[in-house]
Amino acid sequence: MDLRTAIERWASYLADVRRLSPVTVRAYRADLADLTRAVGPGADLDRVDLEELRQWLWASTTRGDSRATVARRTASARNFFRWARESGLIDVDPSLRLVGPKRGRTLPAVATAPALSDVLTAAADAAASGDPVALRDHAVLELLYGAALRVSELCAVRLADIDTDRATVRVTGKGGKDRVVPFGVPARRAIDAYAVRGRPALAARAHTDRAVEQLFLGVRGGALGPRSVYDLVARTVGPAVGTRAVGPHALRHSAATHLLDGGADLRAVQEILGHASLGTTQIYTHVSGERLISSYRLAHPRA
Repeated sequence: MDLRTAIERWASYLADVRRLSPVTVRAYRADLADLTRAVGPGADLDRVDLEELRQWLWASTTRGDSRATVARRTASARNFFRWARESGLIDVDPSLRLVGPKRGRTLPAVATAPALSDVLTAAADAAASGDPVALRDHAVLELLYGAALRVSELCAVRLADIDTDRATVRVTGKGGKDRVVPFGVPARRAIDAYAVRGRPALAARAHTDRAVEQLFLGVRGGALGPRSVYDLVARTVGPAVGTRAVGPHALRHSAATHLLDGGADLRAVQEILGHASLGTTQIYTHVSGERLISSYRLAHPRA
């Protein structure tokens, strides 16, 4: 079997059997597509050896790819060839001794609570004009931060997923796992205002009679896409973080850090974020610790 065909079978396995998200599957496929280009599009799966894999990673390094990218490609290759071996497509796994660089630990971008308060106040002021897009943007920002959602989760939220009486939202996270997440009074007010005065106006702009289930709509009445959310966050939250190169995850990172700063239990934060592993959540304890140390060094006379 040629390498390209095997990769497509593996991608189908990840999507249909492992039930990984489309974003994750695309990332895996892109990593292995890079390998296909390196060894040749017509290469046979069982002819790929350890030396070719090492040369592929070395080429990735020499062209300036980050340590995280090379480490991710190493993991993708190991996962792919392990699957191929277990599926009987190859007799020997060439990636068993493939070693990539360790990922550098990078701390997520976090905005301070006062800075985010200013951002959300400005969004509320804009929404007070009654403009449908401003009402939507305010609700988007409040829910992203208030419920610490991923952008994919936010864009998939349906009207039926929101319970404003209990101030909760049902979302589908990674691996197709559902969870119910609480949000605060400001988010509830913003969502109510958008649902009553903003969403109907946006829905009326649609060029089809087919109803859209998603809560958040674009300017043309269709479901709001991740790219629009990225643009919104870059424009509004970017200055609070200090760079326009910031996405919706900055609000998720900030919410998790602020919860821990406020004394929330780590396992409760894990449940809110939908992390499968507590270790993934623990990075936010490091963020809080870094801020504590920074504040101490700035403020303590004996620091």
